[in-house]
Amino acid sequence: MYDMIFRMAASVLLLCLFCLGSAEAGKLLVVPSDGSHWTGMRPLVEELGRRGNLVVVVIPEASLSMGPSQHTTTLTYPVPYTKTQLQEQVNAGVSTLISKDLSTDLARFQSFHNTMDLLNFLITRNAEGLLSNKDLMKKLQDYNFDAILTDPFEPTGAIAGEYLSVPAIYIQTSHPCGVDALASQCPVPASYVPQTLTHFTDHMNLWQRSVNLVWTLLQPMACGRMFARADEIASHVLQRKTSMVEILSRAALWFMHSDFVLQFPRPLMPNMIVVGGMDSKKAKPLTQELEEFANGSGEHGFVVFTLGSMVSQLPEAKAREFFEAFRQIPQRVLWRYTGPVPENAPKNVKLMKWLPQNDLLGHPKVKAFITHGGSHGIYEGICNGVPMVMLPLFGDQGDNAQRLVARGVAEALSIFDVTSEKLLVALRKVLNDKSYKEKMSELSSIHRDRPIEPLDLAVFWTEFVMRHKGADHLRSAAHELNWIQYHSLDVIGFLIIILVTVIFVTVKSCMFCFRKCFRKTQKKKKE
Repeated sequence: MYDMIFRMAASVLLLCLFCLGSAEAGKLLVVPSDGSHWTGMRPLVEELGRRGNLVVVVIPEASLSMGPSQHTTTLTYPVPYTKTQLQEQVNAGVSTLISKDLSTDLARFQSFHNTMDLLNFLITRNAEGLLSNKDLMKKLQDYNFDAILTDPFEPTGAIAGEYLSVPAIYIQTSHPCGVDALASQCPVPASYVPQTLTHFTDHMNLWQRSVNLVWTLLQPMACGRMFARADEIASHVLQRKTSMVEILSRAALWFMHSDFVLQFPRPLMPNMIVVGGMDSKKAKPLTQELEEFANGSGEHGFVVFTLGSMVSQLPEAKAREFFEAFRQIPQRVLWRYTGPVPENAPKNVKLMKWLPQNDLLGHPKVKAFITHGGSHGIYEGICNGVPMVMLPLFGDQGDNAQRLVARGVAEALSIFDVTSEKLLVALRKVLNDKSYKEKMSELSSIHRDRPIEPLDLAVFWTEFVMRHKGADHLRSAAHELNWIQYHSLDVIGFLIIILVTVIFVTVKSCMFCFRKCFRKTQKKKKE
């Protein structure tokens, strides 16, 4: 009874705080990244606009998923590519990734090295289009923004924020080179915090800890390689020698699109705010067509299969493996797929160009979720308590898969060598072993049991930064220390000198006393 009253009072208090916070509207500049990055940021951007803030979103003229959003003003800038070219690049990239075996540490390291070189080009292709557009930059200056919200995956927003001299809020899921930890001086103990792309858990054996330590030591070099071109652009635009790590180190806040039901426990800095599941929503009723399909599945239920917003087709031979596996299960399957369909496609499979993923995962008859392991799909699956079969493609998806496997709520397969037999084994485990559903339901319950919704938390802190022109009280003094001071190497050296001096003086004193005593003994013997 008292617990319920306390919760209601806390909710009313938080609501009052948010209403007071939104009373004075701020001006926010938003420079997002494409694809799932924008998907995760968009709910926050629209909610800030709905609450009366002036939100200006700056996006390229061509993109895969970005466009005008509700309650915001959208500005565009020209880029040297089209949406069709972008989609072709994505399809080519997926075909390449599917043909790579990343099952060994060496293969993952080589892939990581190649990814840094590729990203050095990809993440800067929009930078010059915006930063060299003098008319647009002048227009942004005239807005006199209170803060900028951007994704550090691409350097464009960070450089623009530095140029405009406004407090920066960065929102991200997982950065390829771990620049969030480097820039914020956040401790990352290699003994129990696995690095991105290693696919390790927080319980590592000696070999894994050794590999993880090497990756940790190489992260600064990896960021230097990834941001090499961006550092040049930033130095040119700001008219001074600088680097992306230096620019990002001045962040007011970091929104971490994660939650410890998925992430392994690790240290965070005071200006790092956990907002995982911010874009998760309550499931809406399905269309009549989908509702009939779902209810027609009977006691066996149905399976949802999607590889994310960017991937809707597979090589024909690979797709046949999935069709063959689905033919052998009693469940119906809803699959987002636009590739070639075999003539003898199983009748229990319904193919769609787009499907309402969250609404389907919230349906009472859903039994499993086959996914690539993107963070948004994972949080929707966790929120709705649906066990998963994971087929990671790239980025942090392999790490996400291992985290859920470690928690006993998913099975992971390699897209490189997946066969109908392997898929069947994994699916039957998830469908027939009740422990997967029970553990996922518990994970879902923990994820949803919180004093404030992640979206409301992100809105509050964004408006806080706009009201106070930053969050300097959360900035660690570690930023003022050099590498030697941060690791206390000067203190260790000083203590070693004292210790050596004490030992030296002690030894010399003992030797002096010994010689004195020895000489007296010799004299007595002679007498």
